[in-house]
Amino acid sequence: MAARLGARCLPPAWLCRQAWQGQGRHYRAALCTELKQPLTIQEVAPHPVRPQEVRIDVHFCGVNFADVLLCRGQYQEKLPLPFTPGLEFSGTVLETGADVNTVKKGDRVIGVSNFYAMAEQCVIDQKSLWKIPENVSLQDATVLPVSYGTAILALGHRARIQPGETVLVTAAAGATGLAVIDMATNVFRAKVIAAAGSDEKCKLAMQRGAQSSVNYSQGSLKDAVKKLVGSGGVNVAIDMVGGDVFLESLRSLAWEGRIVVLGFAGGNIASLPSNLLLLKNISAMGLYWSRYQHRDFAVFSKSISTALQYYQQGLIHPRIGAVFKLEKINDAFFHVMQRKSTGKVLLSLK
Repeated sequence: MAARLGARCLPPAWLCRQAWQGQGRHYRAALCTELKQPLTIQEVAPHPVRPQEVRIDVHFCGVNFADVLLCRGQYQEKLPLPFTPGLEFSGTVLETGADVNTVKKGDRVIGVSNFYAMAEQCVIDQKSLWKIPENVSLQDATVLPVSYGTAILALGHRARIQPGETVLVTAAAGATGLAVIDMATNVFRAKVIAAAGSDEKCKLAMQRGAQSSVNYSQGSLKDAVKKLVGSGGVNVAIDMVGGDVFLESLRSLAWEGRIVVLGFAGGNIASLPSNLLLLKNISAMGLYWSRYQHRDFAVFSKSISTALQYYQQGLIHPRIGAVFKLEKINDAFFHVMQRKSTGKVLLSLK
């Protein structure tokens, strides 16, 4: 499993010491040793680097809702215990395998490990790394893979959004929601209705580029959207909440509208009323961004390199909502679980 996902699982510290003692300096890693229990910070020994692999000195790691679900046993993928969570990271190259030709020691990179990145070191296949341009900070670069990679594929690859169309974004103040707003407004030149669960989050979404907002904790999302755009509806909806919010987003679509499902932050998975698809010729589709890493790597890689390009051009503006030290990993998870985060939550390993 670990090899297929692109980075190797971290065994318990005592096993690492027994197997690899003398191979290098031990480093700290966050370990999930029991589902639905707090993570622990342990010292582990470094893995050897295989010919196609690279050892990274990790500086920052993104904290995503998927990490929380994984450690609660509620994610689409299941990993054997113990494991280290962490989808995306930034850092510098410490060591390269004999057949590595894409990066060299000292290069600054971002990577997608599909978990195992919440550690001071990560060993990963070279194809899962992207060089960070000189004018991009390590911290900002860490925001780009998951949030902006997802936004790029949701809007461009799946929804095929066009300039001037209107897009409804739920969970709009989260990292991915803000990335969708950023991309829709500044790259695709679309109009954005931001939907969130508090006035404060709606205000932030407006500050980040949305043309209007709806607090769906105060009434019907569908009715509020109708007041904003009329009976015609929105062209595209990007939903990360699920449940009733998904259903109201679906009912807010215009003729030939498209809804893209990114997740179920609200905890409920709605049943799709297929008659609605028929009556307005609308389309409902999903986006499991990280699955493209294994099913269509060219599309996956382009989503990340395109995000880096847009950042360099000044078209997008990532927002970092909070930064926690590694030893505060459980506080970071709680922050995400309580839906307190606005923008990206990061772990700092330095």
